[in-house]
Amino acid sequence: MSTGRRELWVEEPVGRRRLPDPVRTAAVRAWLIAALTLIQAVVAYLFTLAGSWLAFPLVLSTIAGTVVATWSVLDVWVTRQVWKQRNGVVSEPSSTARQLRRERRMARRAAREAGRIRKQRARAARRSARRGETVPEAAPETAGDAPAQVPAGELGATGTGRQGAPTARAGRGELSRA
Repeated sequence: MSTGRRELWVEEPVGRRRLPDPVRTAAVRAWLIAALTLIQAVVAYLFTLAGSWLAFPLVLSTIAGTVVATWSVLDVWVTRQVWKQRNGVVSEPSSTARQLRRERRMARRAAREAGRIRKQRARAARRSARRGETVPEAAPETAGDAPAQVPAGELGATGTGRQGAPTARAGRGELSRA
């Protein structure tokens, strides 16, 4: 039973996104200060036309109000720029938010890689423990530089067992010093 009339209140999609809270607060403050300054200027003008003695102090306070209103508009602009840089508008190549996300992503990758290396070392230690070999505990920076240690009883077929002689059982193409 539609009558064809439009409802009194119709929700329409908004064309622009809502301002962030700090920016909106600064904008409201700026509008209030600008409105009060404008009202004060009109009253000062009317007092000047009437020839009242209050005109001069009111003109001086209107000039001060104009300075404060200008400052509050600059505050809106600065607050908006700071919010953009800190919280994620990344449409500009020089955005700080993009750089912060890149740094966080690289830190997560490094942490994942460090965890993966730790797991591989633990797995290798368990494997060598099962075989009866000793594996040195090396710092992550020197892991590739440290020679593998092999107990004296498990020298390879080509090694002589003398100190400094290469052995075949060093593991994965590395040479070891017995």
